[in-house]
Amino acid sequence: MILLQSPSRFLLQILQDRVLSGDKGVDIDCHTVEFDDVRYHIQFSTRNPKVMVLSVALPLPSPEAILYDGLPLGAIEAIKAAYGPVVQILDPPKDGFDLTMKINLTKLPPDEEQRNAVLTQIASVREVVLGAPLKLLLKHLASKTVAPNVDKLVALVHRPNESFFLAPQADKVTVVYPMRFQDSIDIVLATSFLQEFVEARRNASLNNAPSCMWSPAPPLELKGVSSDALNANAGFVTFVVSPRHVEGKKLDKTVWSLLTFHAYVSYHVKVRSLCFVGWSILIKYSSLYIRHP
Repeated sequence: MILLQSPSRFLLQILQDRVLSGDKGVDIDCHTVEFDDVRYHIQFSTRNPKVMVLSVALPLPSPEAILYDGLPLGAIEAIKAAYGPVVQILDPPKDGFDLTMKINLTKLPPDEEQRNAVLTQIASVREVVLGAPLKLLLKHLASKTVAPNVDKLVALVHRPNESFFLAPQADKVTVVYPMRFQDSIDIVLATSFLQEFVEARRNASLNNAPSCMWSPAPPLELKGVSSDALNANAGFVTFVVSPRHVEGKKLDKTVWSLLTFHAYVSYHVKVRSLCFVGWSILIKYSSLYIRHP
């Protein structure tokens, strides 16, 4: 079972190295890409070695997703709440990016543990930004209310040109994923994996987890959604999240798990695909050595 980590390892390592380097440092101008096409541009200058300029490009949004100045609902507020005076948002962002921030490392807390916590949070900017609307809706669920001025069905970006959907209510939030895969083998493996996944969650030991369903056709919550958004060749997965799933520290874990669910499935599908190909090759070449009487 894969457990995707929220902080970008590459970004966190650069931040930690720069903090430990004192006033010394070299120019850094590099790009990195993470799963689902989240891209970073990291810049440090020797003229100001304690200031990082970090630009972030999010997955290309699908037509049904609603953004605010190019960012998900609540992203700006989430950034300010998470980073405080350490981060300044630059407007407009650099060309080709959705967000550019100036990070002043001299404003980090002096306490080592607190400082590392802030650095880890900065390296988790993907979760802070993409997870902002999800966290907003689930916070209201924790208090058994519905966020004001929010549609009955909300489309959230999680992959290039793909969204998943939330239907918020006071006593539950229904989360629906149209599951799409490009490779024909992956489609078959994903469909099988998802049905096994749903069946496994009926185990008594998982009674406290959100209920989960798979269906080959769109659930009723997606009535009225465009046909392009419902083009799911591996069916639809539905989670029902209740207030007890987002109490206290459970909130962040639930947000990250929902935000990366498709990536979680994709990883397991690719593992099965590689095993399938490996066995096929093994059987093919083993047959060459079978001697017939």
